[in-house]
Amino acid sequence: MKIGVNLSFAVKRWLDGPQLASIVRDRLGLQHVQYTWDLSDPWWPEERRDRIARSFARAFLEAGLVIESTFGGLASYTYNNLLAPTDDMRRVGYQHLERAIDMTSAMEVKAAGAPLGSFSYDDARSPARREELYRIALDLLGELARHARRRGLTTLLVEPTPLATEFPASPADGARLMEDLEGKTEVPVKLLVDWGHALYRPLFGEAGLEPWMEQCGQHIRAFHIQQTDGSLDCHWSFARDGLVTPRQLAEFWKKHRLADQTYFLEMVYPFEADDDFVLQDMVRSTQVVRQAA
Repeated sequence: MKIGVNLSFAVKRWLDGPQLASIVRDRLGLQHVQYTWDLSDPWWPEERRDRIARSFARAFLEAGLVIESTFGGLASYTYNNLLAPTDDMRRVGYQHLERAIDMTSAMEVKAAGAPLGSFSYDDARSPARREELYRIALDLLGELARHARRRGLTTLLVEPTPLATEFPASPADGARLMEDLEGKTEVPVKLLVDWGHALYRPLFGEAGLEPWMEQCGQHIRAFHIQQTDGSLDCHWSFARDGLVTPRQLAEFWKKHRLADQTYFLEMVYPFEADDDFVLQDMVRSTQVVRQAA
């Protein structure tokens, strides 16, 4: 298995590039990284933002690590972005994603991604309005892909989320999005599927990951892996028990003959959690997963 880590665990805690690179390489024993926008906000003034983001990228490169992509975090996910109810809100969401692409380019990373967005309460309950906003979002994604190509990126990623008020949420949603974009964007737009999202039982029951592979497997470029009990989007570490076992991860990888995709551990800790506990828990979580590789 190809295992990497999303840097969500480091937010507010490890903000020195060489120190964080050392944690990933020497404590977690990993090489592949997904950088979170929560470490350097795309909305920050460009010169300082890029200087900070490049300092992380340089430290990881010097440590022999590979940043495969940058990705939206908690701050970015707060907003409705490309599915917002008004043009002003959608355009602000577009600018946010556009600036994230600019930051990714400054880091010399080739891929960036995030969830597409969310509908408002009223829009989510109107099929006609959902369809209208979806069509607008497709056009905006096309514009973003054009901008990504100009800035030297080669791929954009969309993460399905486990909410019926967002899009894409289900395997059918993901398949539709990929079909509607296939061959129509200047860089490919692909999926990143989160195991915890797919195992969210209030929305999907016990369907699991297989429907995602059956309906959109060829379009999935990476996975977020997390421990969960299926009741919420938990993002627990694998140091605790839940629905996901290392054996399942390994068997899934072998069954679907995965090779180029990456399993990115995405652990999200409460801000109140003790920093030393977080680091120890991350080390243990990574060990548990690596033992099955």
